[in-house]
Amino acid sequence: MPRKKKSLDFEQSLGELEALVNRMEQGELSLEESLAAFEEGIRLTRECQQRLEQAEQRVQVLIEESGELKTRPLDGDDVS
Repeated sequence: MPRKKKSLDFEQSLGELEALVNRMEQGELSLEESLAAFEEGIRLTRECQQRLEQAEQRVQVLIEESGELKTRPLDGDDVS
């Protein structure tokens, strides 16, 4: 059963995912613990992927104006 957590930043999510993978690789988790860890890993992976996609979009909207790089807001929040 997935836990509801406050959204973490990318580095925190990635760190949690790495720690979770390390625990799973040790092979000492029960079946139920392994399934819960797998579900949590999927959630963290999706969260990291979403943050990477958002960062990529921000980089793509960089524009050069008067010799300076500036960002502009994304048109719509269609990242899910």
